[in-house]
Amino acid sequence: MIRTAGIICKPVRDMVSSVVPPLIAWLRERKIDVLVDKETQECLDPAQPSVARDALAEKVDLLIMLGGDGTLLSAARALHGHNVPILAVNLGGLGFLTSVTLDEMYPLLEQVIAGKHRTSERMMLDAEIHRAGHATEHQTALNDAVANKATLARMLDFDVYVDRNHVGRYRADGLIIATPTGSTAYSLAAGGPIIDPELDAFVITPICPHMLTNRPLVVPDTAQIEVDFAAAEEPVYVTLDGQIGFQLYPRDRIRVAKSPHRVILVRPPNKTYFEILRSKLRWGER
Repeated sequence: MIRTAGIICKPVRDMVSSVVPPLIAWLRERKIDVLVDKETQECLDPAQPSVARDALAEKVDLLIMLGGDGTLLSAARALHGHNVPILAVNLGGLGFLTSVTLDEMYPLLEQVIAGKHRTSERMMLDAEIHRAGHATEHQTALNDAVANKATLARMLDFDVYVDRNHVGRYRADGLIIATPTGSTAYSLAAGGPIIDPELDAFVITPICPHMLTNRPLVVPDTAQIEVDFAAAEEPVYVTLDGQIGFQLYPRDRIRVAKSPHRVILVRPPNKTYFEILRSKLRWGER
């Protein structure tokens, strides 16, 4: 039962002021309390109740996200393991994850309130940076963990391990470790495969590898992936979902494993994953 709904928006004043007030009124007419995050509240009536984005998930039964895929990635990390479904409405660009349109939002909300909606559960990854045998950073991501070289730096040398088994030494501009959800993001642009989101797996995709035989590799979700940059002579930067970044120091390692937390996305009615792929990638068009 939906008693309280939370709203997260890309903080664009014109968009928020035109879309969110009617949505809040619609929800209140149905006896549903509404909370917004601080970024959204700054574009609205100051009297509208708001909380920090990181605290929103523990106070609501449904999270309505208005924006693009980047906003959804931020919202997913802000869940902190709370099993709150996200209805992601696309107000951005391509939108692989935010496939619900504004026209579909209210009919889909009616289904959610009635408990007749469909959902899709997505795995997340946990990434740790290990320095001198200790974890110095621990972050969760929905799409990917990416190791990149610095601007104008030479390509990187690094070793990849899966469950402590040495996969090989790579020479490349970087490495992407992606979930099935992230397989249609940076990994796809780097030549990686599309993984059905119903599967639990990782895809390891080198970025511009020096060896043409260094191809993307799909491994089980039970695997622990470790990347050792001891051989790298250039600065290395790690980013999570393209939004959180850290610089690595010599001999740092990255460890990636499946997160115990999952993201629940409300699925648009009568729209399959392959329909979304055909629409976004324009398959079959000339």
